Order: sequence, then structure tokens, then C-alpha cells
Amino acid sequence: MPEVRVTLEEGNEQVGIMPIKEAMQLAIEKGLDLVEISPTAKPPVCKIMDYGKYRFEQSKREKEVKKNQKTFNIKEVKLRPNIEEHDFETKAKNGEKFLKGGDKVKVTIMFRGREITHPEGGLALCEKMAERLADAGVVEKPAKVEGRNMTMILAPKQIKKED
Repeated sequence: MPEVRVTLEEGNEQVGIMPIKEAMQLAIEKGLDLVEISPTAKPPVCKIMDYGKYRFEQSKREKEVKKNQKTFNIKEVKLRPNIEEHDFETKAKNGEKFLKGGDKVKVTIMFRGREITHPEGGLALCEKMAERLADAGVVEKPAKVEGRNMTMILAPKQIKKED
């Protein structure tokens, strides 16, 4: 007959190792449920508790973990290889604003016509943008040609909190 290690909800007090039927009977007498906590242990660990309350606590913990996760939005800054200096600065300021707001920035250089035959111009532009935004972000994915576009992704710098 399979046996389980039984603990009580209040104070994690151990009842001991007993057959499953006996553990179920004990749970019924207390008006609670027998919940398997650790199925891989030898013998499996079960707890006598209110299952509804257990599920509620678990969902609360999951929500808390989800709340603490940082989500990133990707904002895009589109450029052309022969962009003027002032226009470049405007795009760089937008990129900086996005990075400081906690979003990732995708820098896209769009090539038209025969411009694609000189990707080194786009690469230089990507490097210039990365250099210009170095104080706000770091290159997460280096520049790469994809079809008629060259893309690079910048991620915001992590702000280190001093203890």
C-alpha cells in the first residue's frame, strides 16, 4: 500500500509517514483536504489544509512575481543613409527619450534603390547612433542587414541602486 509523509498546515507540524487512506481519513476528520506538496520526494509529501485557500495563496504569489517583472516595449527610430545632421540629432533625441523611459529602441536604416550596394554607410550611421546614445543605452543586438533594411537594437542601461 502506498505511503505518504503527512504534515499539518498550522506550524508545518509533521504527523509522520502513513498509508494514503489513513491520511485521507485524518483530513476528513479535520474537515480539510489532503494536498500533495512534493510528489517527487520519497515518500511523497502531503499537507492537510484547505485546498481553496492554498490555490488562492498560490495565485497571489504568481501575481506578485508577475508584477515585479520588467516588461520592455520596443520603440523604432527610422533613418535613411543620407540623413542630414539636424535630422539625425532629432532622431537621436527621440531614441534617448525612449531609452530613458525604459523602452528598447530599434534603429532601422532604410535603403532605397541602389543604396543597398553601400551598406557600410548604414553601418557607420548605426555606430554613430550607438555612440550618441551610449550614456542612455547599450547595444543589445548589433547592426545587421535584413532585406532592404539594417536594424540594430539598443536596450536601456540598468540603473544600479546603491545600498
